[in-house]
Amino acid sequence: MNPQPSLFNSWVLENNKLVNKCKDKEGGQGVFSQDLNQVHLRWCSSEFHKLMKKIQAGVPPHLDHTPLELAVVYNACVCSVARCQFEEAQLLLTQAAERANQITGDDPGTPEPLLIRTFLRSVRTTALSPCGVYLLCLQWAIWLATSQLKTVQEFQREISSHFEEVGGGVGDQARARGKISNVPLFIMEPKRLMELLHISTSLSQGVERMNEGQTSEALSVLRVAATLPGPRDLVAYTHLLSGSSLSKMGCPHMALQCFRKALETDSGCVSALYQSVLIYRQLGNAQAEIQALRILHSTLMLPLATEPSMAGIHPLSSSLLLSSQSLSSLLSVPTALSVLHSLALKCVLHGRISEGVEHYLDLLAVLQSNEPHGINMHAEGTTFPRIPELYLEAATALLIAQRPADCMPFCKEVISITQELLPEKVVIEEPEEGSGTETRDVCVKGHDKLWMILWASSAHLLLGHCHTQENNWNQAVTHYTRCVNLLVKVHFKKTGFPTQIEGADVHIKYGTEQCILQRLKGLSLAGRGISFTQMDRLKEGLRDLELSLQALPEASSAGLWCGDVLWRLGRKQEAAACWEKTWSLTSQPSVDNLPVYLQELHSGPLLDSSELRSRIQKLGPT
Repeated sequence: MNPQPSLFNSWVLENNKLVNKCKDKEGGQGVFSQDLNQVHLRWCSSEFHKLMKKIQAGVPPHLDHTPLELAVVYNACVCSVARCQFEEAQLLLTQAAERANQITGDDPGTPEPLLIRTFLRSVRTTALSPCGVYLLCLQWAIWLATSQLKTVQEFQREISSHFEEVGGGVGDQARARGKISNVPLFIMEPKRLMELLHISTSLSQGVERMNEGQTSEALSVLRVAATLPGPRDLVAYTHLLSGSSLSKMGCPHMALQCFRKALETDSGCVSALYQSVLIYRQLGNAQAEIQALRILHSTLMLPLATEPSMAGIHPLSSSLLLSSQSLSSLLSVPTALSVLHSLALKCVLHGRISEGVEHYLDLLAVLQSNEPHGINMHAEGTTFPRIPELYLEAATALLIAQRPADCMPFCKEVISITQELLPEKVVIEEPEEGSGTETRDVCVKGHDKLWMILWASSAHLLLGHCHTQENNWNQAVTHYTRCVNLLVKVHFKKTGFPTQIEGADVHIKYGTEQCILQRLKGLSLAGRGISFTQMDRLKEGLRDLELSLQALPEASSAGLWCGDVLWRLGRKQEAAACWEKTWSLTSQPSVDNLPVYLQELHSGPLLDSSELRSRIQKLGPT
């Protein structure tokens, strides 16, 4: 029995009012925000459920009112999917298909997911065909959101066939709704959902091919996806992932073109900016990398940077449908703080010192403020330095900028932080010969103890450098000596031999810390030796400079000053040999992986190599 026209119209009116309330929640603009109030969305879902139950309880399944019932089911399902209530949405779909199958006389016991497939076939040539497509859209959305891409692929041909048949009709109905009051409205137009599902599926397929190492196939899928209609951010993602594929294929410049296209499509695609940074880094183009980092940081600081450009179009977000962990990894971007740190460090390492100093000071100001983004210092795939390291890096930048008075407070703060945490002794086990690289399965506590020594030593090293810039040689010697005294707390022993050091706080496996210790030792002895020479304590200076070269043979300052002391002591042939050896070290070992505060800064008094060569020439042949 059909419902009375007045009852039918009242249900349509109730549905349409609910749809308008949901859309008008964000200021009457008919749009959804990424931060859609979950309480309101739950209310919408509850109201659509109530209306659906009212319709189902009021009348038996009938062809005349089934489109209205399925429209309400559609709206309720969209709300459920938007709330990530996938089981609830799946149950709604199953019950709706079973109820609709009663009209066509099909077996209601057909197992899912064949149930909707059966319903589609039975109504394919009837007026309910568009309704079947609506249900299939929602089923497709659930499969995508729950990472069932293989299931989508199995049904894709049939899905496409149905869309080709009724796709135009769906659009016509959508236009008609604005003119006919008794046509049920949708909380999200099915045509928009179809477009979203098509491009989301292509993106997921492209990522899957990339994970399987089929980058060429992935590129083909993504290029086709780029031609599909869809939200700006998803079209931008097709260019972004195409660039990632090209990067993996060894075509960095073509990848950069794709990333540029992604940004042209959606200026808020910060992932494309970040991937450009990585490409410039790979190419060794430091200036372009710095520029990209600056733009990336500025973009991340904008409020819109955290809101996908598809927000405001419909309640189902791209992140909901693109649930792949691999895709999330490709789209991930470091926090604004991490980017600012990278920018500051890159500027210092590549001679843009004043910029680097300002960026470090900005970074420290944010960390000391109560701003929310100053708290979350870590992002997936990135490592933000700990506070003592950050202070040491900032101090180094100030030192290079010839601002020793500003550098000193940061160094003293590191010394204050570590003072109460310094161990009496630390023992590092050296690997046996031929045993290869030793694994570093050490406790965090042990490494932290060692790093307390390394940070405090580095702070004294930088303080020594500060005093050399001020020509305060006595104070410089004091801090270089304190650096050396801290380093002697660290002892080495051969693996398998009993510990000969009493009272060792922790034992640590041999690792990269050995390189850091050697650099600290070499740099501090060089600084103290140079300071001694400025005080005319030549023998003490020569001793420290020679010890420095033993610890760090590539230290050019130590080599040049060692030769100068030998010359002043009348050992001119030895001096000439020392200088020649220092100049011959044209290819120094890479120190890119070492902290910036462990670089040889040449912040103290310098010797003129041309003047030294002139001395050698006057000396004559050796």
